Amino acid sequence: MTSAPVLSGSRLTKRFGATTVLSDVDVSVAPGETVAITGPSGSGKSTLLHCLAGILRPDEGVVRLGAERVDTLSEGARTALRLQRMGFVFQFGQLLPELPAVENVALPLMLAGASRRAAVHRAASWFPALGLAGLELRRPGQLSGGQEQRVAIARALVAEPAVVFADEPTGALDSTTGRQVVELLCGLAVRTGAALVVVTHDPDVAAACHRTVALRDGRVVGSGIAA
Repeated sequence: MTSAPVLSGSRLTKRFGATTVLSDVDVSVAPGETVAITGPSGSGKSTLLHCLAGILRPDEGVVRLGAERVDTLSEGARTALRLQRMGFVFQFGQLLPELPAVENVALPLMLAGASRRAAVHRAASWFPALGLAGLELRRPGQLSGGQEQRVAIARALVAEPAVVFADEPTGALDSTTGRQVVELLCGLAVRTGAALVVVTHDPDVAAACHRTVALRDGRVVGSGIAA
């Protein structure tokens, strides 16, 4: 990847009380690039993701999305930025159980001001590519775990974000389903030009990404092209 970074964190440090969770961490992601943040539990992976996504403000360092500095924005501005330019996939999908799958996917569009009709139409166009055709009106409780995560992927990408963040997206799935889900996530991110940042402890997930950044005790201890 030779493009300028769409997302970067420079010299990021985050403390919780007397504990330093991140220490002088640098990371950047180009458009269409997939990067896995790896490391053992407690290494700072999720904290780094939250700082990059503007959920947490680092105590030191700079976060940029394109030319915009994220870490100095107000909480309201960071919330708006996440809605407009970021997508998220979580370990357990976090779909709204009372909504059918297609409306779960359409939700970011409606929150951004699109009409329900336009948002649902656009959301439905994602279902065939994810192997979900015919499941648009099923509620999350009527879907398998793998199907729920595919719906979550569609929700993350439907608004064409600049960056997608995935926190242990296969952690609740069996190995075969997890592999299928991560291949879809990486493939669709590349196809749409979104940068993808995946937090994972699973080497198979990391291997599906272009590049890895390994953390231990809040510091980068290794990086390189994924196996």
